Amino acid sequence: MRFPALLFAAGLGTRMGDLVKDRPKPLVQVAGKPLIDHALALTDVPEVGTKVANLHYHADMLRHHLAGQDILFSDETDMLRETGGGLRHALPLLGAGPVITLNTDAVWRGRNPIVQLAAAWRDGMEALLLIVPRDRVHGHKGAGDFTRDAEGRLHRAADAIYTGVQIIRTETLADVARDAFSLNLIWDAMAARGGLYGVVYDEQWCDVGQPSSIPLAEAMLHV
Repeated sequence: MRFPALLFAAGLGTRMGDLVKDRPKPLVQVAGKPLIDHALALTDVPEVGTKVANLHYHADMLRHHLAGQDILFSDETDMLRETGGGLRHALPLLGAGPVITLNTDAVWRGRNPIVQLAAAWRDGMEALLLIVPRDRVHGHKGAGDFTRDAEGRLHRAADAIYTGVQIIRTETLADVARDAFSLNLIWDAMAARGGLYGVVYDEQWCDVGQPSSIPLAEAMLHV
């Protein structure tokens, strides 16, 4: 099965401080190339069909960087819609059916996380999130997000970190009245229905959300 993919590239990246004064966070360099290029490399697999990037902050710079790469753009320059609103806004480009979403502020070392997710996707799932045990995380300063039960369902807890990659059904996005909202709202409703699932990534992942994470990411990639 092939999935359309949305790369979240619209955020302000305020935790990056001076590094994003003159560029969007996806163009911050890690190991010699922009973060968004690390993310795009993951989508160069048969499991991914249409590719879309949403744009807001320094949108013209991202358009120029991604020109000629067979990527569609979901323009959010009128307002920042957060993850849930951004996904819903991009649906005319993504089409119906399950969608891969991918944050562009992380790097990976090991097998391709999209391939792992696609292999684990099953009918009856509303969303399938890739999580990583806290002891395999680099650069992440927040608490954990979920725990995974024996059936693979996710519940809110601090055991594991969400890596920023998922497959999600989009039908219930229409139920939210406001334009800007987080996918956490959708996940919580799915979890209450028993439709939120997770799979564990047991290799290396680094959250590049702040400048101090960049050397950690580069060290991880070069081990």
